[in-house]
Amino acid sequence: MAVSTPLFTRLGGRPALAVLLRHFYADVRQHAEIGPIFNAHIADWPAHLEKIADFWSGATGGPALYRGAMPARHMPLGLEERHFQAWLDLWRRQCRIRLPAAEAEELIRIAEMIGERLRFLTARGA
Repeated sequence: MAVSTPLFTRLGGRPALAVLLRHFYADVRQHAEIGPIFNAHIADWPAHLEKIADFWSGATGGPALYRGAMPARHMPLGLEERHFQAWLDLWRRQCRIRLPAAEAEELIRIAEMIGERLRFLTARGA
């Protein structure tokens, strides 16, 4: 497909995002560093995965379905650099396992940019 085709489409749309997110968050939930944080704040995992799929849909050029202030949801969690690194390491791993190489790297770059923004806001206490 042409590069001008949205990443969302090149990934395989919402169904492909759902598979990626299901496997990624299974890893997150079991992770020693970030698992306890996520498990303490998310009571309904199926609903959370749907909300996160809405977020990634818009972030990848698909339908903009996510409503809310994503950065604000992360501010009270007390996230530190080690938490961001753990999240990104798991994200990179799952993207590279589940997606074609070019799309995986593009999705990883988006996540890294989001991580930088969250780090900045967390450091500011915004």
